[in-house]
Amino acid sequence: MSRSFTYTSTPGRVVFGPGTLGTVGEEIAALGGKRALILSTPFQEPDAKALADRLGNLAAGVFAGAAMHTPVSVTDKAMAVYDETGADCVVSLGGGSTIGLGKAIAWRNDTPQIVVATTYAGSEVTDILGQTEEGRKTTVRNPKIRPETVIYDPELTLGLPVAMSVSSGLNAMAHAVEGLYAPDANPVTSLMAIEGLRALKFALPRIVSDPRDRDARADALYGSWLCGIVLGSVAMSLHHKLCHTLGGGFDMPHAETHAALIPHTAAYNAKAAAPQLARAAELFGGDLGGGLYDFAQSVGAPRALSDLGLKAGDLARAAEMAAQNPYANPQPVTRDGIQALLERAHAGQRPVTQ
Repeated sequence: MSRSFTYTSTPGRVVFGPGTLGTVGEEIAALGGKRALILSTPFQEPDAKALADRLGNLAAGVFAGAAMHTPVSVTDKAMAVYDETGADCVVSLGGGSTIGLGKAIAWRNDTPQIVVATTYAGSEVTDILGQTEEGRKTTVRNPKIRPETVIYDPELTLGLPVAMSVSSGLNAMAHAVEGLYAPDANPVTSLMAIEGLRALKFALPRIVSDPRDRDARADALYGSWLCGIVLGSVAMSLHHKLCHTLGGGFDMPHAETHAALIPHTAAYNAKAAAPQLARAAELFGGDLGGGLYDFAQSVGAPRALSDLGLKAGDLARAAEMAAQNPYANPQPVTRDGIQALLERAHAGQRPVTQ
């Protein structure tokens, strides 16, 4: 190997396997916690309350108001509950919305975090917080944002709806694809990215065929963990910038937007980053953008931004917003280039390699 690189391993404890939900109390104690505030979305409130009952005196209470894109107003409410209940740590039970809320609390008060991941978001192992205020999503990176412990119990994902499983899985795959051409990519994160892509590529069709396939569910969690490590280890580029623009500026659904965009952002960078993306392209038939589009179609993932609520009249403004503030990307980012990409993604057309 002739090229130079820097690799910094990310700290954190991972507890993986069926039944590991039962270790939450032990993990709270291991972090020195005595009163954990359990976080969830309104949809998962019954599960959060059941976990609180299971924890007994270790549970300070439940806050079930987590929302997509981590609105600052919701974090304000959660902070008030945290203080009122005398909590000294948080347990985030759920996917990206709940994980984001736990991170937002930790960003403010440095509380220890335990995540019980129930989707394939991957954000649970990163030091990245994206939060929304007044129609704009901003990103913060800081070591204290990264959760200390993550529990992956495949049993908790058996009931995850197929549509969310697929969108969430493609969201994780997007982390890996961008990690391959990141300016600070290195051989270790690239190996993780390829292995994460491979695991999800073979797990998601099995989940579509049989949502209660325990091995497929475990493989998908394994893949999302690896993709999340990549996301938290290197810089992200065009794809994540676009998703944050659409999510914060146009209230687009998070995982579904990632799923619809990743074939197009991969195609945009395919030629400029051909050496870095070669192994990923092999996984998808040699044409990464087209292959990801065909894969998304085969598992029933959303492919048209128009189906997710984005209006055609908003494309020019979205392109303008995404082209602001220069950032590293293999293919130069231009407003016209981004608008052309968004027009194809909006219509659900197969991407064109740049």
